[in-house]
Amino acid sequence: MSVPVAAMGPRPDVVIVTVPSLPILGAGFVVSRLLRRPLVVDMRDAWPDIARDARIVRGNAKSLVELVIIAIQVRADLVVTVTYGFAHTLRERGLKNVATVTNGIDMAVIRALDPPPSRQDRLEVLYLGNHGESQRLDVPIRAAALVGQGMRLTLVGHGVERNRLMALAAELGAPVEFHAPIHGPEIMDYYERADSCIVTLRDDWKSFDTTIPSKTYEVLSVGRHVTGIVKGEARTILEDAEAGHVVASEVKAVAHLWRTLAENRELLRVGEKGRAWVKNNANVQALGEAYIELLREVARESRA
Repeated sequence: MSVPVAAMGPRPDVVIVTVPSLPILGAGFVVSRLLRRPLVVDMRDAWPDIARDARIVRGNAKSLVELVIIAIQVRADLVVTVTYGFAHTLRERGLKNVATVTNGIDMAVIRALDPPPSRQDRLEVLYLGNHGESQRLDVPIRAAALVGQGMRLTLVGHGVERNRLMALAAELGAPVEFHAPIHGPEIMDYYERADSCIVTLRDDWKSFDTTIPSKTYEVLSVGRHVTGIVKGEARTILEDAEAGHVVASEVKAVAHLWRTLAENRELLRVGEKGRAWVKNNANVQALGEAYIELLREVARESRA
């Protein structure tokens, strides 16, 4: 239905299509050709690379999906990525018109929290987000089991792995709590209670070298210590922000970090460094203005 609805509506200056919605990618390409308007492909994830790593499609279907995505990327007037790493990957494949507008956050709606208390009976670690294959949350659960009652790990969200993770925590007797997804002001209650917040992506998918977990900017904005279990561009951001520690996706490494934080709580006081980094690099107002200017340039070139 997307094609006829778009064809009957007002004629746009630019057609923007967002990926990873693959059917919409094809529809957007068709609409741009029918209306003879420039096409901007907004790559929210590293497709088709992430599909290859996750084995979402296999065999001949895999080859076809990759060919279709790449063919439309090549024919687009502009491809916008949310990471610089994936933009570099696309340029290496021969794409010329590639730009990066990262994800960002409106800092006006997120308040900075007071530092965590200097003394507390246990370390409070929080994960907010999807419980899926990509996050490999079994690692922090196993790490919490090693640390024991000196900490509590709170996992908030849902996903295809949630039931398996709950069973694993019960089997290990790990100090882990699971909570349903939350939205709005209640999120800040969880951040308030946390000493450290997890940002994680599995380390055995190459596409995640150029992927940044969606909660990264929010965690930096609230001013909490970050336990980073990431690599590539996400690791670089956390290290540049100096708002926590990045460790390997290994149970003993994560457990060692949490024991260290529990013994020396001064390490949890990251101050305004995370918020300062977001203000300078991921301010949503500035990013929005940059995106609009890119669209204007595409429209100008099309008219010329």
